[in-house]
Amino acid sequence: MSTSRPKLEFWYEFASTYSYLSAMRIEQLAEQAGIGIVWKPFVLGPIFNAQGWTTSPFNIYPAKGKYMVREMQRLSSARGLPFRLPSPFPQNSLYAARLALIGHDAGWGPAFARAVYTAEFADGANISDKQVLGRILTGLGIDPTSLLARIEQADIKQRLRQQTEVAQELGIFGAPSFLAHDELYWGDDRLEQAVAVLGAP
Repeated sequence: MSTSRPKLEFWYEFASTYSYLSAMRIEQLAEQAGIGIVWKPFVLGPIFNAQGWTTSPFNIYPAKGKYMVREMQRLSSARGLPFRLPSPFPQNSLYAARLALIGHDAGWGPAFARAVYTAEFADGANISDKQVLGRILTGLGIDPTSLLARIEQADIKQRLRQQTEVAQELGIFGAPSFLAHDELYWGDDRLEQAVAVLGAP
């Protein structure tokens, strides 16, 4: 009799620098621990708005933003990843997040997420541009035509709104966030801890 593997919820936002770091290594860590992953794209805009912020805290507090860029340079270099802060920052991630919802249903969501993060934070591409997203899909062997039309439909828009509302209800205030046994862990530096909790015998 087989038992299903415990699953870690990975709440990620495409505009988030630290989500990039987590997305590029979470599958390997989960596989080593014998757990699964549930990828949960959402958008931070409504969550920030509820706190009275109109942009990223890294823009609101310049010293914090400067530190983040330098830390991303250090961490990316240590992990063998390229890093380039895109302009503008943060990027509008709405279209990418809607595509990710479709992709996770269809099985290509994780590959798409990694490709979006690479385009954004390695190449400095503007992920709010549908042409950029179309090229990403094409590079994955996926025809973008119908998908780029699909993300304008009301049901997909509503799904992303609902997923973001669930994030708020869970108390998520930033990305990446991880949910393990109903316990919330925030930040790329908490990924190992969240994985260990689920992977423990």
